[in-house]
Amino acid sequence: MPVSPSVVRASLADAVPDVFWTDRPALRPDPRPALTGSGHHADLVVVGGGFTGLWAALQAKEDDPSLDVVVLERGRLGIAASGRNGGFVSPSLTHGLAQGVACWPDEVPALERLGAENMAGLADAVERYGIDCDLHVPGELTLALDERQLATVREAHALHREHGVPVELLDASAARARVDSPRYLGGMHDPTVGLVDPARLVWGLAAAAERLGVRVHEDTAVARFDADGDGLLVGTEWGSIRGRRVVVGTGAFRGVLRRLAWYTLPVYDHVLMTEPLTPAQLAAVGWEGREGLTDAGNQFHYYRRTLDDRVLFGGYDANYHFPGRIDPRYEQSASHDLLARHFLEIFPQLEGVRFTHRWAGVIDTTSRFTPVFGTAFGGRLAYAVGYTGLGVASTRFGARVALDLVHGRDTEVTRLGMVRRKPLPFPPEPFRAIGVKATRASLAAEDRTGRRNLWLRGMDAVGIGFDS
Repeated sequence: MPVSPSVVRASLADAVPDVFWTDRPALRPDPRPALTGSGHHADLVVVGGGFTGLWAALQAKEDDPSLDVVVLERGRLGIAASGRNGGFVSPSLTHGLAQGVACWPDEVPALERLGAENMAGLADAVERYGIDCDLHVPGELTLALDERQLATVREAHALHREHGVPVELLDASAARARVDSPRYLGGMHDPTVGLVDPARLVWGLAAAAERLGVRVHEDTAVARFDADGDGLLVGTEWGSIRGRRVVVGTGAFRGVLRRLAWYTLPVYDHVLMTEPLTPAQLAAVGWEGREGLTDAGNQFHYYRRTLDDRVLFGGYDANYHFPGRIDPRYEQSASHDLLARHFLEIFPQLEGVRFTHRWAGVIDTTSRFTPVFGTAFGGRLAYAVGYTGLGVASTRFGARVALDLVHGRDTEVTRLGMVRRKPLPFPPEPFRAIGVKATRASLAAEDRTGRRNLWLRGMDAVGIGFDS
């Protein structure tokens, strides 16, 4: 049943334009000082204080405690994608099993094993360093909202079982027994997916790295890289530091490494967070297992319960702003109204619930949906970007790849096809924006009709996609 505009407006009336995860002053750490002045030195300079950068710093110190490691973050820790996401912790390194099979069929067993090992390593680090970030593994439900999505869920179930993933196929009654919505026609439960409080994971990783001797500087924007003997001089807004090696993990913020602009698109993803649900509201929905939820459309939603019984609800729209512009003004939009309407259509029994926060984050999308890795300055710099919305866990793996690359190590991960071969670059503007618009329209049409048009089939043929 359609939800009236007045009900949507009422649900959003009290929502503050801020990120729930970081809008908790009592939990947020004090700011770290900016790097100022010249004459600074380090064995490893990490540019970007999100998940990739912090995992790189932590693992570098674990590899060699004698290394002098410095992290430079342009703003505050957690202010960008690492602190704005839904907190889904997937073991997949390939943006899902189907994408891995499509791109690297011969390497899928190794990629699945490495993904499971990476997930276990993440959980071990959280426990070992005492990081209080609400990490738990209730699994993920992929739910069908129409008959076409039901076919997609069945195909996904067969593929996962074929590759040894212990997923469970659910009919409508079994799906609704787990989480009750009149829209659910069936689903699949994947027990390997976890959930986390992403901001507290960022803050906890930074604190753990500092305990190992890493120096972390906030409000330190990198302005240039210059070759300097066998290292690099990293110029910042207020000073400079010489690093023998540099790792870049800046996500959608390309910074001064211009080549990244060919491989990543900055795509805005919008999110809502509800007030804590009452016991009566929880009983009306069920959801006792606290699984993370998503649906099987091209334009999909993701949603999860927090441990204080709020519901985060995001996704669906993936907004690109010509010519790849990133601007805080884009964080509030009509996408929030659309999300609120969809939420109440999925859970009509929750009419009257209020949203407390509304925000958006920028996703670094690649044409292959998986990260792009590489080196520059004769191997003195390595980068790992482009997680396409599935980086909470895979950034740890990406950091390991970047460390191995920058230190010239020949390892199992640096020999992977995913690492050695880059995704196809996106075309220049205005063709990039035209292509994004055509692809979004085609994906929406496929969701409505179940038919993949000539444009999408052509993109499939050349190995280019668009996703958040």
